Amino acid sequence: MKLIVKARITGLWILMIFVFCVFFPVFFFGTLMANEAEEFEVYRKKGEQGDRVAQFWAAYCYSNGKGVEKNDAEALKWYRLAADQGYASAQCNLGIMYYHGQGVEKNDAEALKWYRLAADQEDVSAQNNLGNIYWNGAGVTKNYAEALKWFGMATDKGDAVADKNFTEAVKWCRLVADKGDADAQFAFAVLYAKGKGVTKSDAEALKWYRLAADQGNASAQYCLGNIYEDGTGVDKSDVEAAKWYGLAADQGNASAQCCLGKMYAEGTGVKKNDAEAVKWYRLAADKGNAFAQCCLGNIYVDGRGVEKNDAEAVKWYRLAADQGYAKARYNLGWLYSKGKGVVKNEAEAAKWYRLAADQGLAEAQNNLGFMYSNGQGVIKNDVEAVKWYRLAADQGRASAQYNLGYNYMCGRGVGKNKAEALKWYHLAADQGYEEAKKTLSTYEHAASGSYRRGSSSRSSAN
Repeated sequence: MKLIVKARITGLWILMIFVFCVFFPVFFFGTLMANEAEEFEVYRKKGEQGDRVAQFWAAYCYSNGKGVEKNDAEALKWYRLAADQGYASAQCNLGIMYYHGQGVEKNDAEALKWYRLAADQEDVSAQNNLGNIYWNGAGVTKNYAEALKWFGMATDKGDAVADKNFTEAVKWCRLVADKGDADAQFAFAVLYAKGKGVTKSDAEALKWYRLAADQGNASAQYCLGNIYEDGTGVDKSDVEAAKWYGLAADQGNASAQCCLGKMYAEGTGVKKNDAEAVKWYRLAADKGNAFAQCCLGNIYVDGRGVEKNDAEAVKWYRLAADQGYAKARYNLGWLYSKGKGVVKNEAEAAKWYRLAADQGLAEAQNNLGFMYSNGQGVIKNDVEAVKWYRLAADQGRASAQYNLGYNYMCGRGVGKNKAEALKWYHLAADQGYEEAKKTLSTYEHAASGSYRRGSSSRSSAN
């Protein structure tokens, strides 16, 4: 009887275990799937309202079949929506889909484009993927130096996959460089110059740059030009720098063309020649080099080697400014403030000054302060003026130091403080700023030494 009872109890336990094993997973995963479907709906709805994070996760759900049927085409669509709003993770994943041909025809050039956008925002996966693109020459010319650069950036952030790729790439580069491959020699030179993966050595960098340059590698020739211009590990020689810049420039290297243009404009290493400067700047500018575009704008403003043409200057400044080049943004603002080459527009001038000022350009900060001080293109605001004057003054901008002194002397946007005013006047005068010299002279000759209204000029732009 006891045996029968035990057998029945054992049978019940077996039945319970069977029921648990069969039905619990169904219940558990059914609940899990229901939760995933609910989450997906939240992402989809928020994504439709323009939330880029929600768009990314909706794409992820479509890509992995989480809460919705797997659909690469839909994933691509949602990743693109988030990527177009600058979301780095979406840009990286969009690159992956183009690279592997998921939901879209395989396109290495598109993959490269999206990887770069994400990599520029410090996305580690994108940096590693970009390294692979350059290493394998997928949709771009194979470039060992670029590959190592991107692998190295990802490695610096602790990415284990990138670290392995970087280590293997360094080993391979040395083998290929020793066999005379110019691209690998250039890559190795960069490693030695930066001390990345090898012990930093200017001598070793010079050796590898020269080996690559002697084989016609334009990037190495450009770097040799830099080395001789700066005197890094060699005797400084502008003539030698111009020689290497010329060799690289003749091969279409935009950076070398810029440097050669600058040397002709200044007469360093070569005989001063404005026409030659224009020629090389234009070649680089036409390739989209922002520095060359800004320099070309300067040439048209001054009429050096070309007929003076403010409208043409505006064109080149705008091209560089749209790429975020601070000096070009400032120059464009200045032309708008004066109505040169464009219809005078103080609001537009203030806009460009602000963009350059936010990038830390002292002359733009001073001019933006001046506009706030006088209510030009912006609502008059002495406190805001003082803020921008101070930022520029702290960088040693003499005009800003004078303007800040003036505001302290008058108590505009800041508490009236003669000692502080004189401090800033002296700093500006020590740099040869004439208005500051005149103002200080007035005080020194005043019998009482006290501030007299009108003894200092009003604030001034650059």
